[in-house]
Amino acid sequence: MRLSGRIALVTGAGGGIGSAVARCFAAEGAEVVLSDKTERQCRNVEREIVGAGGVARVVAADMMKPHEIAELFSGLEQLDILCTVAGGDCDPVADVTALDEDRIGMNLDLNLRSCMLCCREAARIMKPRQSGRIVTMSSLTWRGAAGQFSYAAAKGGIVSFVRSLAMALGPDNITVNALAPALVDVPLFERVLGAERWNAMKADAVSRYPLRRIARPEDVARAALFFASDDAAFLTGQVLEISGGARL
Repeated sequence: MRLSGRIALVTGAGGGIGSAVARCFAAEGAEVVLSDKTERQCRNVEREIVGAGGVARVVAADMMKPHEIAELFSGLEQLDILCTVAGGDCDPVADVTALDEDRIGMNLDLNLRSCMLCCREAARIMKPRQSGRIVTMSSLTWRGAAGQFSYAAAKGGIVSFVRSLAMALGPDNITVNALAPALVDVPLFERVLGAERWNAMKADAVSRYPLRRIARPEDVARAALFFASDDAAFLTGQVLEISGGARL
């Protein structure tokens, strides 16, 4: 029960990675605030956690709307852990000449701006308590990825922001770290890409990753738990690539 007595907020908690993080935190004793664009997206996760004897509640917030982010945090008197999972690639294109300004803006807003705003609000709660853990979700694409121009830029921005924030919040005993997964096996990909294309993408990744499989949501969740726990009390400003050895 490494997180006993702590309150954790997980954004994107209705998705594959976010729900795994939420369940992992709850299993370790945290009271988990589940947030996603709509309450419906988190209700099944809430039921699973409560059914297993954990504590969870749902607060909806659209990460594309700054005022909803502010309202999400305004309802929290205590916050010990923030894990920002919400995000996604709004602009996958094969040719840079096809980049669209609106889609670039959406990608930067959903992935980078929302993370920065959530961290700002979390810091306002954590600083007076002189304690906190912030875990952000970057991606292995932060190194660069052809065809994912604005997404990779946003995830790279998260890495720079995390390192800057770690310097600023270290004196307040608040750690700030980033997770950078490679391809993760979540249901969203099959729904968006279709089974045939998704299976081909997975097979290609498996052939290239030294561990010969792609990540599971639980792999990411356990890494988030590490950064959120006292096991990582002296780690801050770090980027942990959950990659199965990809791009070694």
